[in-house]
Amino acid sequence: MKFRVLCFFLVLSAWLMAEGQVPNSDIGSNKSADSSQSHRSPTKLPKGAILVKGAWSSASDSVTPVPEAATVSDGFLSDPYFGISYKLPGGWTQEFEGPPPSENGSYVLAQIGPPETQDGPASASMLITAQDMFFTSLPAATALELTAYTKDHLQMDYKVETTPRLIKIADRSFSFFSYWSPVAALHWYVPAIQIRCHAVQFVLTSRDTNLLDRLLLGLNSMRLPADVSATAGDGGGRFPVCIKDYARNENIIARVDPVFTERRFNPIPVRIIIDKQGKIRHIHFISAFPDQAQAIADALEQWKFKPYAIGGKPVEVETGILFGHALQAAPPHAGVSVAR
Repeated sequence: MKFRVLCFFLVLSAWLMAEGQVPNSDIGSNKSADSSQSHRSPTKLPKGAILVKGAWSSASDSVTPVPEAATVSDGFLSDPYFGISYKLPGGWTQEFEGPPPSENGSYVLAQIGPPETQDGPASASMLITAQDMFFTSLPAATALELTAYTKDHLQMDYKVETTPRLIKIADRSFSFFSYWSPVAALHWYVPAIQIRCHAVQFVLTSRDTNLLDRLLLGLNSMRLPADVSATAGDGGGRFPVCIKDYARNENIIARVDPVFTERRFNPIPVRIIIDKQGKIRHIHFISAFPDQAQAIADALEQWKFKPYAIGGKPVEVETGILFGHALQAAPPHAGVSVAR
């Protein structure tokens, strides 16, 4: 268990540092905290204090899939939003539930790993993440560019083993690089692909690189949507077409601005799906206080867009709208160099 907890926090720390965030010390605490924690007396709230839930993810309906709805059950990982289905290695299960999406659209979809045994194969883990490319503060527009940026901004304790290159997984083009920690003697393999304008990463961690090679090969059993790759994955087919900044004035026929009852300064990233008639049929609040979500929903119900057509036929569109103040952008990336 100690190894898996170490893997989880090291890889999550590296991922969050690349995103310009500070990791939450409580992530995974329900399973990974020291056993002495369970014997501590509960902290009592001061008299008259009320706990208020902060900014969180929510949606306008419970039928339309959202990115954070990944499930692990009966040996399969499934995420209907991304169209991912993956049969886990034998005995692997969900280890930790991830935190809610961040204000810049970063998700922890699943953390999976093998059961603890005394004489089994070398321990390993897999952290599956997604970055909404509509709202990232990093200078990257594709999974390929995000991989290159992450490689160039590793913490000093990490060393690059394989520079970014394109590889085939499940008959799709992934960007891939690997790195390791000499201090912890841990290795990370990071394949990434773009799906519905998100960069989805499968971060494999182990001390055994032969085991990592086998796990990487095992990803070939995944089922993925068609027309996705390291540089392209804009929806279509059974998914809406995702278009960044589609909610521009030239595409809007009618709009109403939300009226907030309280003044806050948090960014509020929102993904919407626009139907073939130009009406908003689904709203996904990636991070918002409940009163903010209600105010925005009340306003968006009155918006009307010009229908979007491909080949003369109207199609659904998925786009993002940022209410509030944007997060500070990361410094520009010098460029992308990828081995082929």
